[in-house]
Amino acid sequence: MMQKTIKRIGVLTSGGDSPGMNAAVRAVARTAQHFNMECIGIRRGWQGLINSDFVILDAAAVRHILGLGGTILYTARSDEFMTEKGREKAVGTCKMLGLDGIVAIGGDGTFRGALELSRLGVPVMGVPATIDNDIGCSNYTIGFDSACNTAIDCIDKLRDTMQSHERCSVVEVMGRNAGFLALYVGIAVGATAVLVPEREVDFEEDVVERIRQARLSGVTHFMIVVAEGAGSAIEIGAKIKEAVGIDPRVTVLGHIQRGGAPTGRDRETATRMGYYAVKAFAEGRSGSVICTQDGKITEIPIEEALKMEKHLQMYRYEILEAISSPRGLK
Repeated sequence: MMQKTIKRIGVLTSGGDSPGMNAAVRAVARTAQHFNMECIGIRRGWQGLINSDFVILDAAAVRHILGLGGTILYTARSDEFMTEKGREKAVGTCKMLGLDGIVAIGGDGTFRGALELSRLGVPVMGVPATIDNDIGCSNYTIGFDSACNTAIDCIDKLRDTMQSHERCSVVEVMGRNAGFLALYVGIAVGATAVLVPEREVDFEEDVVERIRQARLSGVTHFMIVVAEGAGSAIEIGAKIKEAVGIDPRVTVLGHIQRGGAPTGRDRETATRMGYYAVKAFAEGRSGSVICTQDGKITEIPIEEALKMEKHLQMYRYEILEAISSPRGLK
């Protein structure tokens, strides 16, 4: 049986945006041109595939987007695509546009949509992009490094004013139900304590006693980093005030972590992943997620990828505890 020639592919971004998505879109479009394919950008994720909302991605369309934050294709979540009728419309759009495959850039929800589309006969490849870094099949996801650096920059500025006023700061970072972002950032900013959903919190031991011991060691300002899945920073600030009598300043960084230009790591990783996704199509493969494993690019079937879990590296938490312990402060 002869391998089908791929003449035209689509690319979309879905779910939460992350810095580096544009770099991935650019890589898909330019690699498609390299393999003599046309590339069509599907706007607004799976909903755009239903509504036939598209743009032609030629060389001019992706020029100068490598360092842009957000996504030029926009992103959205689609309840309609989760219905059989919605997916039938999406397949109809693929036929109408003559798409021989779709590169879907996003997280788990995006890949679930891709799996459903593949079951209807449309070849797909997934590219993991989320600031949460919680995709089980891939060691790294596009946007994580940029989000970390944004949070670190914000917290460094907060630390300056906390030191000036000898105060406690409680900072809530994103990450959904995963603590990867919070733990990485907490180590990088020298936090007094970090709260993550993967580890049960003993508030007296993990927060209050650390603040007390730091104060006894001569420290007059304290930084508490909280993953959004570990609790409300506002409530934690109130508990700190009640326990030790200081009035913490609470900052919820929110969606600022998703914005801004991607770092070099995210631009380079996104470019490699986008390239390998299109290369797989050119070589007759589909139905997988492009992943990083031990620093190398690999492919894992979507169905298998969705079953994989990623666990927080608790050795990083041990490092944090050792560095921020009372002994380390003396």
